[in-house]
Amino acid sequence: MDTAAEELPRLVIENLTPQLDGGRYPIKRLLGKVVDIGVNIFKDGHDLIAAHILYRPVGATEYRTAPLAYHFDVDRWFGSFKADRLGRWEYTVEAWPDRYGTFRSDLGKRLNAGQDVRSELLEGADILLKLSRFLKGDAAKRIKEAAQKLADDKLSLEERLRVAFADDVLETVRVPLLPGDATRLETLPLIVDRVEAGFSAWYELFPRSQGKVPGKHGTFADTAARLPEIAALGFDVIYLPPIHPIGVAHRKGRNNSVTCEPHDVGSPWAIGGKEGGHDGIHPELGTIQDFDKLVKEAADLGIEIALDFALQCSPDHPWVKQHPNWFFVRPDGTLRYAENPPKKYEDIYPINFWSDDRENLWKACRDVVLYWIEHGVKIFRVDNPHTKPLAFWEWMIEDVQRVHPDAIFLSESFTRPNRMKSLGKLGFSQSYTYFTWKNSSWELRDYLTELTKTDMLEYYRPNFFANTPDILHEYLQHGGRSAFRIRLVLAATLSPIYGIYSGYELCENVAVKPGSEEYLDSEKYEIRVRDWNAPGNIKQDVSKLNRIRAENAALHELGNFEPVNTDFDGIFAYRKHAPGNELLVIVNLDPHAAHETMVDVPLAAMGLDANEPYEVTDLLTGARYTWRGARNYVKLDPNERVAHLFRVTRHS
Repeated sequence: MDTAAEELPRLVIENLTPQLDGGRYPIKRLLGKVVDIGVNIFKDGHDLIAAHILYRPVGATEYRTAPLAYHFDVDRWFGSFKADRLGRWEYTVEAWPDRYGTFRSDLGKRLNAGQDVRSELLEGADILLKLSRFLKGDAAKRIKEAAQKLADDKLSLEERLRVAFADDVLETVRVPLLPGDATRLETLPLIVDRVEAGFSAWYELFPRSQGKVPGKHGTFADTAARLPEIAALGFDVIYLPPIHPIGVAHRKGRNNSVTCEPHDVGSPWAIGGKEGGHDGIHPELGTIQDFDKLVKEAADLGIEIALDFALQCSPDHPWVKQHPNWFFVRPDGTLRYAENPPKKYEDIYPINFWSDDRENLWKACRDVVLYWIEHGVKIFRVDNPHTKPLAFWEWMIEDVQRVHPDAIFLSESFTRPNRMKSLGKLGFSQSYTYFTWKNSSWELRDYLTELTKTDMLEYYRPNFFANTPDILHEYLQHGGRSAFRIRLVLAATLSPIYGIYSGYELCENVAVKPGSEEYLDSEKYEIRVRDWNAPGNIKQDVSKLNRIRAENAALHELGNFEPVNTDFDGIFAYRKHAPGNELLVIVNLDPHAAHETMVDVPLAAMGLDANEPYEVTDLLTGARYTWRGARNYVKLDPNERVAHLFRVTRHS
């Protein structure tokens, strides 16, 4: 045997949670939140074990410690720590034989059996003396004195026992001191994000459509003029699609037509022109100074500006001439445009992230993010990240957050489940979801259970956008105004992060053609000037829900979702809870007809007595009811109200 005995593990440490893929990916927490640890620890024999959590920010020289406690009923150890700094952390578990704790335990058993323990006291003294050699200062002195008293037969038995069972003695030596005693797992990674990464309300708008004259290009000043209204609606993030120069070559016309008329403005995602690339600004929007002013005015109202980060280029992008090797070259020497059959995007060149010059390419892409951070942007909605290498995103996000740990990245990926999950694991702060396509009770229940009751909760923060410029679900196309109100309630209460694309509050629901989820006269290809106070708008619903979200801690969390049974599957009910804040949400999923049902209120989970009355207050209407027992009747007519959002309290 080549390995020295002291290098071999004395204990078994296994099944530590939370962790992802054996530590390959970091778990995520928001600043100030707790990381709850569970772990199995055991060894041969009957010796007691001591253990603690070790944790620290990456780069720190010293570990912090937090205790682990053993729970006999489940044969498992539990503890927790709070991460109080943004950025990357590491944590692990360390355990060792509790030599003095074992001595004390055995001593107590012998005393209870009426045995002579003088010899055992000498053994305890010997243990303390050995341990004292690895202590310093007052601690070493105190333990040496305790050892001497244990071994001193001139003292009374009572005095020696008092020393043996002194708590300060036990706590001083309950640390891994002797060489080879401690067994430690490899460290596991943790990302700590700011609170806004886990709780926010997003509003997407096109700056060029914020003017008041049809067909006239809007500006950053026009966008700034709308800020007070958006702030009054309760949004704290405004997301702007690309604000950069738009290419002319192969520019798309209205409704994604390949024929471009002279007045057509093109897609903002066809990035780059003679005026610049990803660090440039479309000249009709304004200047960089105008943008800086917009960011500041938004901040003054409690709103952050989020930018689209779309790594693709129009044929007119400066990179095309400067770095043609950053793109895909076809056999005939031309560059390959983007395709997603049957869709073609002749106005876009995809980037070859595995080009021979990828080091410079990757740094250039990262530098785009750093440039906009210098201009006050800390939130980025990343366009189609699943079409770029996962390795690039992992490197880029970590590199940016190393300097700017408050940067937030939203993954706009609608692809296969495992790929979407991987993007969340490797560092994206938030992720788009399948929420838009979950419209029945069983779909919503199953999807929310997956998001909240599996290890996805450790890394995947879902941003429930009710619509996007690309996604107008048939539910909204055919459900009328009630459908928009229903989906708004679901998005705003099921996830602490949600968003709407402008026009949602006006219930815009016309698709370009039957069976399509594309909008007719899509804002992606033309300027849209709207009447934001048009009849039938649901702005009041939006502002009320955002206010309710702000005032109720239960809606700030994701993992507290609990489905609630109803007798009619077309009415979806669920519990959201936080200390002192019990909510019961009941939603009629049918936008066309009234339905009634009995709801099984989870009284025990809510801490309510089944035999006592309790009050439910509808936060949407202010109505108050006194209920008794678990089974209660509700009726929801979508022409009047689509949902109840009850705050449940004890009867006053």
